[in-house]
Amino acid sequence: MNSRFFAIVNPAAGGGRCGKLAPASLERVRQAGVELEVTQTSRAGEATDLARAAYAKGYRNFLAVGGDGTSYEIVNGLFPEAETQGRPALGFLPLGTGNSFLRDFTSRGVEHTIEALRRKSRRSCDVIRLRHEAGEIYFINMLNLGFAADAGEVANRRFKRWGAASYILGVLATLARLEHLEFPHRVPGADDWDRRPCLFLAFANTKFTGGKMMMAPHADPADGKIEYVRWSPVGRLRLLWNFPRLFSGTHITHTLASRAAVERVDLDLGGPVNVIVDGEVLRLDCHSVEVLPAALDVIV
Repeated sequence: MNSRFFAIVNPAAGGGRCGKLAPASLERVRQAGVELEVTQTSRAGEATDLARAAYAKGYRNFLAVGGDGTSYEIVNGLFPEAETQGRPALGFLPLGTGNSFLRDFTSRGVEHTIEALRRKSRRSCDVIRLRHEAGEIYFINMLNLGFAADAGEVANRRFKRWGAASYILGVLATLARLEHLEFPHRVPGADDWDRRPCLFLAFANTKFTGGKMMMAPHADPADGKIEYVRWSPVGRLRLLWNFPRLFSGTHITHTLASRAAVERVDLDLGGPVNVIVDGEVLRLDCHSVEVLPAALDVIV
């Protein structure tokens, strides 16, 4: 196996910020004694192809240079092969917009990662598999359906150029056409499908999404569980009043909120819906989410 790190740079991440900052950050990684093979993407989805090819060549250490979308693509290049062919390690140089995953561990970003690489610090991390009508995808941060996904779709389509503020702008725009939809799902031990309308459903491996929103404050990326969060229907004014609580995680104590730590959730959506997974906005007919315990090492 190759002990060098395979670094994948997304120069477009962070509105082009990553392309400007990556060379200096990677040089600091080299100065920390880490051997690197560096490549960069030129299109959406290319990080998946690059990671898959590198894994097949024997690389087991990877470095995502970009945002949550970059690490999401890399994870999907490593799995499902990594389930049976050797556990990989993934580090993060957070030069993108949201960088939600790393926020569970630090607010120091690049500095923290360089120190972790120097110390060879690693910890086990769960991976969540989403099965959908057309196949399966893997993620390490969070999957959202409902209001959160619709806000992500609006943010991506209308406000992406505003960077970190884009998701908040998407939330405010989505309020104007607030809907409460059914997302039939069943958690282990339930007698029947939950078909109640809701504001959103979240299936989380880590606490944060959209940068600094603590959507799932009880999530632990190494507990072998998916943190399930549901919010019941709420009016526009009440939602706007409670919106700041998403940044502190105190929304979870509201009477409209419910949560559980589960190993699997089945879904019966009846067709494609908006989803936002690790910052990526997709439209999928989701069938299930299940946890793959300790399937990945993260360098934090």
